[in-house]
Amino acid sequence: MDFADIFEAIRQDEQNASYTERGIDPLYTASTTSRIVIIGQAPGRIAEATHIPWNDRSGERLRSWLGMAAETFYDPAKVAILPMDFYFPGKGKSGDLPPRPGFAEKWHPLLLSQMPQVRLLVLVGTYAVHHYLELPAKVKLTDIVRGYEGYLPKSFPLVHPSPRNQIWMKRNPWFETDVVPALQSEVARALS
Repeated sequence: MDFADIFEAIRQDEQNASYTERGIDPLYTASTTSRIVIIGQAPGRIAEATHIPWNDRSGERLRSWLGMAAETFYDPAKVAILPMDFYFPGKGKSGDLPPRPGFAEKWHPLLLSQMPQVRLLVLVGTYAVHHYLELPAKVKLTDIVRGYEGYLPKSFPLVHPSPRNQIWMKRNPWFETDVVPALQSEVARALS
């Protein structure tokens, strides 16, 4: 399967039928030359409406953390964007609903197999971090992010850049002083 075949298989999968029937395509980017893969939760309402992933304040903060201009972030030849679910899952009581179980397990391996030049997985938020690092849910995201060096050079775990995380940011100033500069260094290495 190539990228076009995978895209069409995702659209035609009965799990995604309600989206396809409404004219909503899976939202992700990928290329055979991608060097970095950003793996987050799922597209938000704005991303789904505009067909642009990370097209909100969370995306602005993430690009700032990465030290990456929008032109690079949205260039699939350099950066792939593979959320844990390629469709907006809907709103919950305290934010968006989680990605659907089994979605990433089904589609990520096929897409990643087409990207032989990937040097870094940037894991954004608890769903991506716990899945890709194969950690039990009881392991706290704060502890994982603080220990980011143990997952290099393959993966870099991050908290979600949502504005809802302002309290977390204030309680953990080490993130911006220690983790963000290290992240920017790893991003530059992966793109070089």
